[in-house]
Amino acid sequence: MEYLVTMTTRVPDGTPDQAIADIRTREAAHSGELAAQGHLLRLWRPPVQLGEWRTLGLFAAANDDQLTEVLASMPLRVWRTDEVTPLSPHPSDPGIIHPKVTAPTGTP
Repeated sequence: MEYLVTMTTRVPDGTPDQAIADIRTREAAHSGELAAQGHLLRLWRPPVQLGEWRTLGLFAAANDDQLTEVLASMPLRVWRTDEVTPLSPHPSDPGIIHPKVTAPTGTP
């Protein structure tokens, strides 16, 4: 199942810059691990206001409980709130109706 997750991060006032940098580094590394596991499919950065961190993420999980575990495993979760929207296939999805056509392998 796929989920669209709006992740809003609010760093507490007075948090040292080094602590912020460390957790962002750990978040980036863990995001790579989640992508390799097939849980994190895409990330987008929507327009934000000064001082706001917001990210839209497309996640895959077997069920709601697994998604909860995946989101809880992310280092920035300590400062973040998540809004989860479960997604289901749309009958007019161009990816279903007109799948990508790729050239056969071995063609010049």
